[in-house]
Amino acid sequence: MERPETIRLVARSGPIDASIRLPGSKSLTNRALLVAALANGESRLDHILLAEDTRLMIDAIRCLGVPVRVNENERIANVSGCAGRWPNAEASLHCGNAGTVIRFLTAACTIDQGQYRLDGVSRMRERPIAELVDCLRDLGAQVGYELREGYCPLTIQASGLRGGVIERDSTVSSQYISALLMAGALATNDVMIGLREPPPSRPYIAMTMGVMNAFDVAMVEKDMTRFIVPARQTYRATTYAIEPDASAASYFLAAAAVTGGRVTIEGLGADSAQGDIHFAHTLEKMGCAVERGAQQTTVIGPRDGRLRGIDADLGDMPDVAQTLAVVAAFADGPTHIRNVGNLRIKETDRLAALASELSAMGVDVETGDDNITIRPNGPPKSARIRTYDDHRMAMSFAIAGLRIDGMEIENPSCVGKTFPEFFDVWNAL
Repeated sequence: MERPETIRLVARSGPIDASIRLPGSKSLTNRALLVAALANGESRLDHILLAEDTRLMIDAIRCLGVPVRVNENERIANVSGCAGRWPNAEASLHCGNAGTVIRFLTAACTIDQGQYRLDGVSRMRERPIAELVDCLRDLGAQVGYELREGYCPLTIQASGLRGGVIERDSTVSSQYISALLMAGALATNDVMIGLREPPPSRPYIAMTMGVMNAFDVAMVEKDMTRFIVPARQTYRATTYAIEPDASAASYFLAAAAVTGGRVTIEGLGADSAQGDIHFAHTLEKMGCAVERGAQQTTVIGPRDGRLRGIDADLGDMPDVAQTLAVVAAFADGPTHIRNVGNLRIKETDRLAALASELSAMGVDVETGDDNITIRPNGPPKSARIRTYDDHRMAMSFAIAGLRIDGMEIENPSCVGKTFPEFFDVWNAL
């Protein structure tokens, strides 16, 4: 059943009290799918996310000749790995607007012999990829631009990845490092990466290393600025369970914060591999109580309903910046979110989008190159929210609908990118 072009939200009359288990992590699913495809043998992936971004990865892997069998009801994928040699020497891969898909596969397509083309939607053609291409060229790959320098469509004349040394001052995306690490294990020579400054979103690199290790590939890392991947390793098939998505959890934890309620996320505990689970700590600084267990995380909103504005460095978890920005509209005092410059090259320019839509709600907003400040000047008002075809805009502004009656979200189906059932689960609250 198709969703309407706009969804109208009804405010809550009281605190939320809920316990929820969310779909699998997109970030873990796409890493595990690719590594399983490169592995020797058949892997089983449990609790995978089935959404637009992960289906794009599955389709691309199949286009490269690797069989992937998906049990939709059980959320299980069985992947018959190619042992580092893609069965199809020619393929055209459609990557939609999924950064993990185009970045991870660009590196992975260089490891063997073949000719490959990678492209996406119009927005993807606006998202820079030159930094990753330059690094792959440093390692001996032949990657070209079909239309515009620095942007997809990309063409790859693969003859194996030589390996070598990459030295950079910094990187704009942790996904570039993750892509190089996963492909680097199959290079002819060691891959060594050196950065002068730590990258953004470091927990995502740690997540990549964890997935690689689960498939029996080793590497050395120091201070998230030095990485060495020994050459000619073999990913070995395994059974791997995907955690619930911590980024998606942020919206439900925020629901507890803004309603003074209580929300428990099942399956995401203190030992989660995902950095975004630490969003709970950010809410704690705003006045919420947090309970952490081995297999669950609970946020309890302040009893008096008052949240305080904070200064937050979200460099390690930029995907929750939109969540925090909407929560901040209901806080006492300003909230400053910094070190999130990479939000400008996501599905949309997220800092500009936040500024526009929060302003429509009557909230004072100021943005810089890598920061945003939210200054509430009274109760926010109802507005019709443009989502810019960005799933996180739709899900974040749903939080405002818990407090403000009549909030409208345009193009709610854009949540299909990572969480197709979001509004069904949300309305069930």
